[in-house]
Amino acid sequence: MSTEAAPLSIPDRILEEVYREARLTFPAECCGWLAGPAGAGEVSTVRRCANVQASGTHPTTPDRGAETAYVIAGDDLLELNRSFDTELPAQVIYHSHPNGQAYLSPTDREVATSPWGDGPAYPVQQLVVGIEQHRVVEAALYAWSDEDEGFVEIARYEGAAI
Repeated sequence: MSTEAAPLSIPDRILEEVYREARLTFPAECCGWLAGPAGAGEVSTVRRCANVQASGTHPTTPDRGAETAYVIAGDDLLELNRSFDTELPAQVIYHSHPNGQAYLSPTDREVATSPWGDGPAYPVQQLVVGIEQHRVVEAALYAWSDEDEGFVEIARYEGAAI
């Protein structure tokens, strides 16, 4: 993907489902992916995943809790990888930030980047949902930019009283 990468269309019902999951898991981070037909430019399903950060298996921050980090469970990660060979591949990986801010943190960027630093770890966009005690504040979508050699924000979404 480059800086010209168009944001995938995320229908309101899908965004609301992700927001509701963020509310259910608050104050822990939620995680999962959005899938849709390859090349369609739109996602159509939400696949929730277990955040197993509490197990201490985070590749860069094993000492942090589920309130400040996420790790997609092994079985979920295998299914994510398998999805790329299906009619509904993963298109967006999402997670929430219970501090109310939608940004791709340095740790998020490191984990989402190939271990060789030559592109994204997965051929997907990244959605971050900022949630706080009483509402979803905002969400932001990121895509890999070869020109910037990293992820850049490509869309921002309003929050909701969820």
